[in-house]
Amino acid sequence: MSRPTLTTLLVANRGEIACRVMRTAKAMGLTTVAVHSATDRDARHSREADIRVDLGGAKAADSYLVIDKLIAAAKASGAQAIHPGYGFLSENAGFARAIEQAGLTFLGPPACAIDAMGSKSAAKALMEAAGVPLVPGYHGEAQDLETFRAAAERIGYPVLLKASAGGGGKGMKVVEEESQLADALASAQREAQSSFGDARMLVEKYVLKPRHVEIQVFADQHGNCLYLNERDCSIQRRHQKVVEEAPAPGLSPELRQAMGEAAVRAAQAIGYVGAGTVEFLLDARGEFFFMEMNTRLQVEHPVTEAITGLDLVAWQIRVACGEALPISQAQVPLIGHAIEVRLYAEDPANEFLPATGTLALYRESAPGEGRRVDSGVSEGDVVSPFYDPMLGKLIAWGQDREQARLRLLAMLDEFAIGGLKTNIAFLRRILAHPAFAEAELDTGFIPRHQDVLLPPPQELPAQFWEAAAEAWLQGEPAQLRQDDPASPWTLRDGLRLGLPARSSVHLQCDGHEQAVALERSAPSTYCLEGEQLCHDHDGLRRRYLAVRRGGTLYLQWQGELHAVSAHDPIAAAEASHSHQGGLGAPMNGSIVRVLVEPGQVVEAGTALVVLEAMKMEHSIRAPHGGTVKALFCQEGDMVSEGTVLVELEGA
Repeated sequence: MSRPTLTTLLVANRGEIACRVMRTAKAMGLTTVAVHSATDRDARHSREADIRVDLGGAKAADSYLVIDKLIAAAKASGAQAIHPGYGFLSENAGFARAIEQAGLTFLGPPACAIDAMGSKSAAKALMEAAGVPLVPGYHGEAQDLETFRAAAERIGYPVLLKASAGGGGKGMKVVEEESQLADALASAQREAQSSFGDARMLVEKYVLKPRHVEIQVFADQHGNCLYLNERDCSIQRRHQKVVEEAPAPGLSPELRQAMGEAAVRAAQAIGYVGAGTVEFLLDARGEFFFMEMNTRLQVEHPVTEAITGLDLVAWQIRVACGEALPISQAQVPLIGHAIEVRLYAEDPANEFLPATGTLALYRESAPGEGRRVDSGVSEGDVVSPFYDPMLGKLIAWGQDREQARLRLLAMLDEFAIGGLKTNIAFLRRILAHPAFAEAELDTGFIPRHQDVLLPPPQELPAQFWEAAAEAWLQGEPAQLRQDDPASPWTLRDGLRLGLPARSSVHLQCDGHEQAVALERSAPSTYCLEGEQLCHDHDGLRRRYLAVRRGGTLYLQWQGELHAVSAHDPIAAAEASHSHQGGLGAPMNGSIVRVLVEPGQVVEAGTALVVLEAMKMEHSIRAPHGGTVKALFCQEGDMVSEGTVLVELEGA
């Protein structure tokens, strides 16, 4: 078989994975091609590519999910191969076939392997036939509510609904009791259809306190297949991974071998080629159950690269060109430990709702030994509601797990993002938690430690307001007027004849406001040096990041970045009045369901409107009982954050 000539590679994806794939491709001397939607015209992956092709449209359904447009982009740019990244069409057998029929090379497995494992239901049936233990469930073709109700009754609640063609937590719902099933199934089906173009579902027993351990497999076109150790992905929120590490803590060599060999058998059974992941549930007794196989590169592949020293994207390219795997199973390295965290634009304090907006400030942690950042954004970029809210990943490697953990904590401390909410502080609390330090891991970790990981908002202390006022005033121009620099009234020194100098400022932050007066009977203990606010006290000097962007000061305080601005009491009063009695959109998105009508009486907690943003559905619920006075949206509307959707009168 002749090897395909590969000089130009198109990446049919966006964000950090597109940037990461192009980084390796460029290092191998390939020309890189990016595709982008109208929304992503100036996105980082578009800027970094050698060639870029405009797909048009804003939503993924009009751009990244249109196979004909992607094939046309490859031909127009001269690309001989397409890398699908993950998500979007990466596990779409039709896409793989279309690429092959167009005479191009698909950097993924054969379409038949995607068919075999792309459907969770079909994959479970295949594994069952092969004698691999499965979690009890229903994976059949019938998709009506009564079928799922009967299956759930047979399995026993709680049950887990999962999109048959899905991943990444999309189309996944935990159902605690029968009364929740109908609504949960309908919502999961809509999410699955929106994210994957396939609404089929399966249901299985929701296993309590399991660990999520997955095996990285790799196969070539010559019949060779091996496993590259395992990853523990147990730390999850809303069924989506947040922290991943390799190797899995506490896994014995014997169990690693058993799981690895089972994963290889699964891959070989379907004629697999390329990078893939076989995912298992591991219980406390050391028994493991097949969950699914992801026929693509995983988000968390960097931790495997860190402990093996291998470049999996380079392997994908070489295998697609017909080369054999360069090492045997016995030669697979396992060096040290690596931990990865996923950085999301979201609000952990508000049920992890995705956040949108402009990255007014974006600072990555400093490079160094055992440190890696895979990101897809830069300062000034806009995070839209149309795509997944992941901004990037932070990966730390160490000689042991504790060194990797401490390095990752330091990286999080150095990261700074302003302009929208992120999960940085939440990630830091996970890594700093004693249970995580002791590797007490399972998929219930976040709910179990929720009080510590998601603490209620705390009132900002007086020391914070003092530091914010110092940074604010010291960052202001020294002179109010440039036309008369000799005038005593133009200086911001707070001069008062016969009294200590005094400066006042009224600030707001995190929904709170504070008037601060600073008197100067002695030199200030604070000093602004560039973008660092230094504080000298009792012989100690502490530094706080203090960055000004327009009318906002971003001040790092006790591990969190706070946005501080001047308080405008008139604007605050107007905003309060405009939202009185109205329920606003928590983020930019589209209205997929309106569940009430004017005049309807509702109870507290009743779902009023369903909003879709970043591939997930979010219900706007009544905060109290009352009557729907007015609706300001209809299904299909695009709405901005803060837009009033429903006016609700009190009971």
